[in-house]
Amino acid sequence: MFKNYLKTAFRNFSKNKVYSFINIAGLSMGLACAMLILLYTKDEVSYDRFLPGVNNIYRIVSKEVNPDGSIAMQSGNTGSFHGPAFASGVPEIVSFVRFQGDYVNIKKGTEVLGQEAHFVDSNFFSMMQFPLLHGDGKTALQQPDAVVLSETVARKFFGSADVVGKTLKLQRNGTFKPYTVTAVAKDCPQNSSIKFQMLTKMELRPDEISDRMNWFNFFLNTFVVLAPGADVKQVEKKMMRFYETDAKEMIKIVAEKYNFKAKSEYMLQPYTDIHLSKDYRADNGMVGASNPMYSYILSGIALFILLIACINFVNLTVARSLKRAKEIGVRKVVGSDRRQLIAQFLGESYIICFVAFVLGLGIAQLLLPFFNDLSNKALSLAYLFDLQLISGYAALFFVTGFLAGFYPALVLSGFNPVQTLYNRFRLAGKNYLQKSLVVLQFSLATLLIIATTVMYRQFHFLVSKDLGYNDKHVLTVPNISKNEIAVFRQELLKNPNVEQVAVRNNGFNGTLARVNGNKEIEFTMDWVDADYLPLYKIPVVQGRNFSRSFTSDTSSAVMVNEAFVKAAGWKEPVGQVVDFWYREKKYTVVGVVKDHHYAALSEVIKPQLLCNDENNFGLAVIRIKEGSAAAVLPYVEQVYKRLLPVQPYSYEFKDISNQRQYEAEAKWKKMLLFGAFLTIFISCIGLFGLSVLSAEKRLKEIGVRKVLGASVTTIVKALSKDFLQLVLVSLCIAIPVAWLLADKWLQNYPYRAALSWWLFAATGAGIVLLALLTVSYQAIRAALAKPVKSLRTE
Repeated sequence: MFKNYLKTAFRNFSKNKVYSFINIAGLSMGLACAMLILLYTKDEVSYDRFLPGVNNIYRIVSKEVNPDGSIAMQSGNTGSFHGPAFASGVPEIVSFVRFQGDYVNIKKGTEVLGQEAHFVDSNFFSMMQFPLLHGDGKTALQQPDAVVLSETVARKFFGSADVVGKTLKLQRNGTFKPYTVTAVAKDCPQNSSIKFQMLTKMELRPDEISDRMNWFNFFLNTFVVLAPGADVKQVEKKMMRFYETDAKEMIKIVAEKYNFKAKSEYMLQPYTDIHLSKDYRADNGMVGASNPMYSYILSGIALFILLIACINFVNLTVARSLKRAKEIGVRKVVGSDRRQLIAQFLGESYIICFVAFVLGLGIAQLLLPFFNDLSNKALSLAYLFDLQLISGYAALFFVTGFLAGFYPALVLSGFNPVQTLYNRFRLAGKNYLQKSLVVLQFSLATLLIIATTVMYRQFHFLVSKDLGYNDKHVLTVPNISKNEIAVFRQELLKNPNVEQVAVRNNGFNGTLARVNGNKEIEFTMDWVDADYLPLYKIPVVQGRNFSRSFTSDTSSAVMVNEAFVKAAGWKEPVGQVVDFWYREKKYTVVGVVKDHHYAALSEVIKPQLLCNDENNFGLAVIRIKEGSAAAVLPYVEQVYKRLLPVQPYSYEFKDISNQRQYEAEAKWKKMLLFGAFLTIFISCIGLFGLSVLSAEKRLKEIGVRKVLGASVTTIVKALSKDFLQLVLVSLCIAIPVAWLLADKWLQNYPYRAALSWWLFAATGAGIVLLALLTVSYQAIRAALAKPVKSLRTE
């Protein structure tokens, strides 16, 4: 019996190559997408679970709660004080380890290289059991001059992984000192929130350990291990009781001195929750922070594509049912019951699914590098053979085969043998299910295409919007010491291709001060010189720029942006006083700069204050002539290395670094575009298959129409009308939904591209045109056929 079914299935596939290709192509693409998304999702949920005893490891996190109950701040960071303090006051905390990200300079011969490094407590490997290739984790970080390298970094500096006992010169406190390699660790796994390359022991001054003001110092991660069976909620309560008792005096001092009214609350975050946390993200040395929404979106795309492929299978199988009606009638006459027929057609479904599954696996392997690039992952083929994933793929195979084959099997097995053998059988009803599935297909495809278009426009808006300053042909070079600024500027300006040189601080600094007596304002504070605003072409709208003619500018003058003026409520900002009461320092406003996007466009322009204190300078900003980069870059590097031989040299173009802020949007744009292409392709090949079957079923009607004088255009209209109506219905459903979803997504951006009616109209017109081209090819072919063939009777 089974052998007969198998023969029948393969004979049927070979006789209907077009439909077999459409089904297999659609399903294999859908399955490949589903496999890749399974890889992605599995990687996301498996983060950090490889560590032994990880279920007992937690990170200390905190939040500041205002008197009205609102949350002022949430942070996954703590200070050097929190770990030992809570470990001493809460018995359930067995041990703790602190983890801080940093960057060190390493001297290799005469060359100075920058290297990412982390400072940790000496018990790091006892608590976080990352595997070692060489050395003993228990003693590796006992000495202050010890260093642990990852396998990759060991090979980078020494050409081998077996380097225990060798030395590296690390720059600490301005001088290079020899550090001994005491261990070499395996490279951290792909799915790890901690990916260290170099570890050294954290060195703390005695006052950092004893000063209780450090309860309010946050700059590193603190992990703790709880005793087995400990109740996390009870431990958190004990932590709060200990904090409120131990820091009571400090809380009072901070509240009085800084007018700090928020209440600090400490909690424990499971280590395995860090990767996907929205509130307490992986930072300060931890990497790979993600958003669970990505997994939902990707899973939705994969489900859409797989669902559309299954819809094709169902539609084509049911539409082809009339051609197999006699076969079914004969089988029923010779004794086959409905259950056997269902088994036969389900078997055919699973055969197609198996072929598609094998092809899908190959497609997934081919697309893996591209997918890794889009998703910022490093997934390998080994992931494909994970036991959990194999189980997931098996489930995917059986569910897909069942979904694709069950309904057609149910319909085909119910045919009446007498009607089928006398060619009197017609599908009952008006094929509402088939039409509904076509509408669903094109609704999903339309949603994805509009989503891709909206995301593309938003990304283009972000990278092309006027930022309020000119970032073209601007080079930034970090690590400029204040002693070398003047000489560095003079040397660079000797090159005719260098137009301007300015300096500012590295990064951004958020702080607060008082205006109008006692009104507090939070703002970004930056330090710039007198050449900074002219270099970036940022207008001064009131007052004046900093000037070297005013010696007081470096000590008591500030400039503010328009957002600061608005927040302060000033009508005449020049001459106003900004009071840093906690530092007993006051500044006078000498000018107002026009609002500009000094941060990413994902943030509104916030109050900004500019100072002119050279002690905080560290970043050189260089404007060069257009097209001169190839000539200028070697010159800048040569000057830098001559003046700063113990600092690693690096540079960045400002416009490129600005665009890098939107890498996530760029990758999602590509991913959605790929998904939209697949959905519309699979939908169209399904529509093509249905149009072929429709034309075959209406051959005699077409012949009669041609004999009676119908033109090719009239016949094409008759054959295409029903399909186009379904596509139009799908547009009527999808466009309003897409508008609502797009509008909600754009609310995440304070600056966004407008939603225009023409965007949706153009998408709809494009889909209608594509559908028309798909079905009209077969309609024109049928209309041009000779009617004598279709009217000939058997």
